[in-house]
Amino acid sequence: MGGMSSLRRFEPAVDKKVLYAVAAVVWSAVGLMMCGLAASWLALLPWLEDAGVAAAGLMVAILAAVFLFSRVARRNIARIEGKRERVCVFAFQAWRGYVLVAFMIALGLALRHSPLPRPLLAFLYLGIGGGLLGGSVRYYRRALSP
Repeated sequence: MGGMSSLRRFEPAVDKKVLYAVAAVVWSAVGLMMCGLAASWLALLPWLEDAGVAAAGLMVAILAAVFLFSRVARRNIARIEGKRERVCVFAFQAWRGYVLVAFMIALGLALRHSPLPRPLLAFLYLGIGGGLLGGSVRYYRRALSP
């Protein structure tokens, strides 16, 4: 038995439908976490300032969902469709995507510990978090399709 086929039995392989569901839940969880952080920062602001930042963040979230995250999800779904029926559970994203995720986590940590004003961070976190939530809809649809 070859080396690669021997290793394949240790691969955490799942059905493609499960892979789409995993991607949907991961994107949703990260999006909710980011929106939750933004909400905690917005709660410290006066109501009108809070509402303005929230409205601006929501507009960015819609744009990010439509023009960025939905496209990424669509590309990931197309890439997964070209794979065999059972796929490694981590394959919901291309390997290059994991490099971007690591960068985004590091950037998020740096921003949270920076002197930037919380309203600005809330705006950014709402935009990206809401965009991820919107983009996750593509994965949910694919996971639930017949």
